Amino acid sequence: MNHFRPVELHHASRLVNHGPTVLVTAAHGERRNIMAAAWSMPVEFTPPRIAVVIDKSTYTRELITASGGFGIIVPGAALMDLTYAVGSASGRDMDKFAHHGIAAGAGPVLGMPTLEQGCAAWLECRWIEEAHTENAYDTFFGEVVAAAADARIFANGHWNFTEENAGLHTLHHLGAGKFVVAGNQQQAALPAAK
Repeated sequence: MNHFRPVELHHASRLVNHGPTVLVTAAHGERRNIMAAAWSMPVEFTPPRIAVVIDKSTYTRELITASGGFGIIVPGAALMDLTYAVGSASGRDMDKFAHHGIAAGAGPVLGMPTLEQGCAAWLECRWIEEAHTENAYDTFFGEVVAAAADARIFANGHWNFTEENAGLHTLHHLGAGKFVVAGNQQQAALPAAK
């Protein structure tokens, strides 16, 4: 029996959209914002660069283009409700940090807002202007200039999902406010050395 069925094209991106949901932070002068983004990915190892989709209408995008930088925060499962909340309201209408009682630090290179409480990691990024991709696809690129991770879940360059660090397991947005939490870590069978 064939269990495959056609997927409506407006849902096609959800088939590959289960990488970690991130929080994007930005600040310029006294203004700051935080938003959720389900579409982000690494695009280069050296220097480390990432891409993240940030809609033209967002306050965060306005702050990024004004300041030249942004933060990428990897929230843990314990912050699922907060992640959804900051992704559901505009920073033009409120200071989401104050409204939600979010304690933020400042990145060591650009001063972008960073979060550690309940988070697995953060990256501070210098904006790489790419007008075509920003205008056509809402995709922003950044060079990672500083990064830190909670050693209970990420150490020596590797994720380590255990029962003891369940609150830090990464969130994966499936659309319409639904999330799945990473954590069933398995090792692939490695081929024998020749």
